Amino acid sequence: QYERSMFVRSSARALSRRPQGRSFSTIASVQGRYIIDSRGNPTVECDITLDDGGHVRAAVPSGASTGIYEALELRDGGDKFMGKGVSKAVANINEIIGPALIGMDPSDQQKIDDKMVQELDGSKNEYGWSKANLGANAILGVSIAVCRAGAMSTKTPLYQHIANLAGNKELCLPVPSFNIINGGSHAGNALAMQEFMILPTEAESFSEAMAMGCEVYHNLKSVIKSRYGQDAVNVGDEGGFAPNIGSNHEGLQLVKEAIDKAGYSGKVKFGMDVAASEFLTKDGCYDLNFKNQPNDGKEVKTGDELLDVYSGFVDEYPMVSIEDPFDQDDWDNWAKITAKHGKDVQIVGDDLLVTNPSRIATAIEKGACNALLLKVNQIGSISESIEAVSMSKKAGWAVMTSHRSGETEDPFIADLAVGLSTGQIKTGAPCRSERLSKYNQLLRIEAELTGAPYAGDSFRFPGAAY
Repeated sequence: QYERSMFVRSSARALSRRPQGRSFSTIASVQGRYIIDSRGNPTVECDITLDDGGHVRAAVPSGASTGIYEALELRDGGDKFMGKGVSKAVANINEIIGPALIGMDPSDQQKIDDKMVQELDGSKNEYGWSKANLGANAILGVSIAVCRAGAMSTKTPLYQHIANLAGNKELCLPVPSFNIINGGSHAGNALAMQEFMILPTEAESFSEAMAMGCEVYHNLKSVIKSRYGQDAVNVGDEGGFAPNIGSNHEGLQLVKEAIDKAGYSGKVKFGMDVAASEFLTKDGCYDLNFKNQPNDGKEVKTGDELLDVYSGFVDEYPMVSIEDPFDQDDWDNWAKITAKHGKDVQIVGDDLLVTNPSRIATAIEKGACNALLLKVNQIGSISESIEAVSMSKKAGWAVMTSHRSGETEDPFIADLAVGLSTGQIKTGAPCRSERLSKYNQLLRIEAELTGAPYAGDSFRFPGAAY
C-alpha cells in the first residue's frame, strides 16, 4: 500500500506539462488506526481517501532515546500495551482532525498543517507549538498522509512534491549512514555510546553505496562471529550487531577491521551517535559505564575529558560525524567540540535540537553544532520539518534525515531525504525490513531519477540553500 501510494508513474515529459502544485482533488475521508511498530509497541497509522477515489497511507515512528524537548507523543497510560497504547491519538484523528479536513486541498500542506497544529490543537510552550492536546503522533500521521495525497492529486512523485513544497530546485541521492554496531539504549551490551555508523562517501552512486554498506556489514558479522561466538551476532533495534563489548574503542576497531576486510579502506567513513544525554550524571558529568550500576566511577568523565575522548576518535579514525556528543542542555561543551572539530567533522544535534526551529535558532546563535538531525516525529508536522531544514541550510549547516528506533514499513523519509536534498540519511543497518524499506525506496528513486547526483563526499553541503 505504501509503495502504491508513493508514485503515480508518469514520464518526465508528461509531468512537465502539468502545472506545478495544482491539485485535482480534495480530501473525502481521514481514518486513523493503531498498528504495531518494530519494537512491538502500538503506533499511529492514517489513511486518507480523496474525492476521486485516490487512497494513501502513512505510519508514525517512535523513538527509544528521546529528547525531553520533543513535541508530545500521546500515549494512553494504564496497563494495556504497558501504557503505550495510542487509542487517544487515534480518536483525535477520527473525531477531531479528520472531520475538520474534509473538502480541503491536499496539496496545500502548509494550510492543513497550520489548521491542525495552531487551530485544532493550539497548545504552545517556550519552544513553539507543542501538540500537547491532540498529540504529535496524531498530527504527524495525518500530515504525512496529506503530503502523499498532495503528491497523488498533482500527479507528482512524492520526492518532487516535497521539493516543490520546500522550494528546492536541486535533487540528490543521499549518502546512507549505516548503524552497524548498536549500544546505548538500543542494545543490551555494556556500550555507552549508542550507534557506530559507516558512510560510503566515496561511492559513485547510491546503489554502489548500498553494495559497500552490505559488504561491510557481512564482513563485520564474520569478524564478530569469529572473535566473540555465534550468539554475538544477534542484532539490536536498528539491525546493527550488539556484541558483548564494553569499550567504545573496541567497537570502532571492529568497524575498521570490517571495512579493511571488505576492501573499502579510504572509501567508507565513520560516524557515531553518542546519545550522551542517556548517561549524564546528576553532577553534570558523563558515566561511560552507566549500564552497570552501581559501579566504581572510573569511567565517569567531565565534559572536557569526554571531549578528549572524541578528539582521540577523530585522530585515530576517519570520523566525519558525531551526533549528540553532550547532553541536550550542555550548551558550553557543544560549542567547544564544534569550535575544535566542526571544520572536518559534522557535530549533529538530535536531542539538542529536536527538529525544532526555536532550538535551532538558539544553537545557531551559540555556535553549538553545525548539523541538524531531521526527525519528523520530534516536531510533528511536515511543514515545520521543512522550516527546520531550511533554517539549517541557510545557516550553512548539514542535515541528516533520520528514522527512529521504533519504525514501520513506511518509507516516507526516503522521499523526504531526496526532496529536501539533505545529502545523507540514517535508517539503520542493511537488515530488518522496516529499515530496508527506506533503503529500497531510495534504490527505486535512483532508478527513476536518472541524472540526479549522489551526494558522495559533498554530503554535508549537497546543494544550494532554499
